[in-house]
Amino acid sequence: MRPSTIWVMTRRRFRRRATATCAAALAAALFSGPAAHGDPKPGTVEAWERSTSVSLDADGALSDVQALPDGQVWAVGQQQLWDVWNNRGAVRLWNGTAWSDVPVRDTMGPSVLRALSVAAAGEVWAVGDGNDGLPYLTRGGPGGFDRIKVPGLGNQDRLAGIDARPGKMVAVGSRRGHPLIVSGRSEWRVEESKIRGSLYSVSGAFAVGDTGHSPLVMRYSGGSWKPMELPEVPGGYLRDVRADGTKRALAVGGVYHPSGRIDPLVLSWNGKRWKREKLPHTAARLYGVTGDGHGRFWVSGFDPDRPGEPFLLRHAKGETTIIRGGTVAGRSSVRLQSVAYLPGKGLVWAVGHAVDTADRYSGVVETFGPKDPKIS
Repeated sequence: MRPSTIWVMTRRRFRRRATATCAAALAAALFSGPAAHGDPKPGTVEAWERSTSVSLDADGALSDVQALPDGQVWAVGQQQLWDVWNNRGAVRLWNGTAWSDVPVRDTMGPSVLRALSVAAAGEVWAVGDGNDGLPYLTRGGPGGFDRIKVPGLGNQDRLAGIDARPGKMVAVGSRRGHPLIVSGRSEWRVEESKIRGSLYSVSGAFAVGDTGHSPLVMRYSGGSWKPMELPEVPGGYLRDVRADGTKRALAVGGVYHPSGRIDPLVLSWNGKRWKREKLPHTAARLYGVTGDGHGRFWVSGFDPDRPGEPFLLRHAKGETTIIRGGTVAGRSSVRLQSVAYLPGKGLVWAVGHAVDTADRYSGVVETFGPKDPKIS
């Protein structure tokens, strides 16, 4: 089973499998929630004990988030999750004070947006699926987004991850069971790898996914993308990667077992080799990863043993600790699909969806910060 098919496992299992990467509209009200607490070492240097939450529109979810040094936060996903005729991709912008709905200027439009990347101020890219059955690539800014048509993409192609830099964009996904890589800006290159597998995320020179039976990392080197040697992890997959230059990166995902159990998986890159990290005891599903550029990483996910508490991992100097947010009345579970670090703010923003006690979805944004606001 591919990771994208099991992100949501609740009572409406079939429908939620099909829409687990979706995203939703945001409301504009921000409210304080119970404090988060570090586990198992709450007294260490960064005691992350602050958590606030944004409750979003019903029947929606968020799939990706990215933050800018000026305090802007971008998020994408899907609205009207269960309405096959009216569901649509969503783009949201936090300007430091309130959320706004940013339009996509396309009559057909996306049915879902899975990932986004900010290349520069006012230049944001996102990928997902179009309502016309084709992969969807869009570019824009606070004023709106326009679809970018890439020659050579067809209805058997899927785009799942994107990394945009000034003058360059790389998107990854799959085509008929093979990794797919799209790069360019005005002129496009569409590459289908000969190896088996799928890609879900790209950051810098690294793209990650799985072969169907083990984790997959591809690296851009010498003008092409090549698979890398990894620790042997049967049943493993990677959902997201964050590269801090060429000598430091963290990739996250999970490991399937024949019994149906899924264990979390974290691989770290030190410039020479990938290493499997030892993690605190947890059955959590890991989805997204971010970093501060100085060796600290945060990972978002979902802990089925404590479903109502927002869940993060913090990884620094070879050690990984658990951070948990507080529960919210009426909310049975919260699943954080993506995470972003706000430079200079000492805050981590994570997005995903919550399920209430009536089994209804709503998008959610959780923010975490250190107990001492001077620590960043």
